[in-house]
Amino acid sequence: MIRGQNVVNNTPRRSGFSPIQRRIFHHPVRLKPDLPNVPRRSGFSLAAPSPHWGEGRGEGVFRQRGFTLIEAIIVITITAIIAAVVAVFIKSPIQGYFDSSRRAEMTDIADTALRRISRDLHLALPNSVRVTNVGNVYYLEFLETSAGGRYRADTGTGAADLACNTPLDFTTNTSSFCVLGPPIPATTTGWVAVYNLGIPGADAYTGVNTSTITSVSGAQINILPKLFPFASPSSRFQVISTPVSYVCDPTAGTLTRYWGYPISAAQPTSFSGASSALLATHVSACTFSYTQQVITQQAGLVAATLQLTESNETISLYEETHVSNAP
Repeated sequence: MIRGQNVVNNTPRRSGFSPIQRRIFHHPVRLKPDLPNVPRRSGFSLAAPSPHWGEGRGEGVFRQRGFTLIEAIIVITITAIIAAVVAVFIKSPIQGYFDSSRRAEMTDIADTALRRISRDLHLALPNSVRVTNVGNVYYLEFLETSAGGRYRADTGTGAADLACNTPLDFTTNTSSFCVLGPPIPATTTGWVAVYNLGIPGADAYTGVNTSTITSVSGAQINILPKLFPFASPSSRFQVISTPVSYVCDPTAGTLTRYWGYPISAAQPTSFSGASSALLATHVSACTFSYTQQVITQQAGLVAATLQLTESNETISLYEETHVSNAP
């Protein structure tokens, strides 16, 4: 019988193992004396497998490898190139978004400031608006009113007139008068102004046609004794609450509102002790102008220009406000 053949059909006998398994089984076992701290059995023990076992013969089954420094540098370089390419494409949209947001914010600030000025001017005492400038710093001032109505010019004889029948006398000092129609709030403070024309002899800034309110009782207003120079053709009066000034200073880049300071004949340019509120910053230019008579003598026109600049971008807004000058 030939070795390796089956005795039944004379065919070569297969071992049932793969070439790698056969090679492992035919690999001679290397023996070495016992290693330290290894229990002794028969005087010999199996040596630890070499970390280089199988190299060069295809048996790298137990070998593990990481990545090299060159591979890491290549990956970092490729990632940086991809990031740079992506940044080039997304830079413009992001920059455009920030630019649009900045322009919208500046426009909103300027629009809000001009609307505030316009709203305040609608409460201005007739013929009290005045404008001045010191260099490129502009000052807009007016007397703000908080109430008004019609005063009683003569005594009445009706039953309804008996509740408050004191007229406003223009021939002697008057310390009280009655209001026709709805009374003003009892907590009203300030100054009563009658027929303000903004000219010498009828100018509220000089106090010639104003008097301080001492108290309000129903329809009767009590004031410091005063002889008013002129009667109003429509028997109207206004209550001044405070002077108000808007100061636009491009040098400081600010637009500021001041109030609560004393009334003076000359328009002030400093406001020590006054209350203030900052309306806008980044102001690069501004102007105020006032035309006293527009179309008719009963209306004035205030024009305001406000320019804001930030990050080399500038927006400019222009506002016109009609002011009632009917005293």
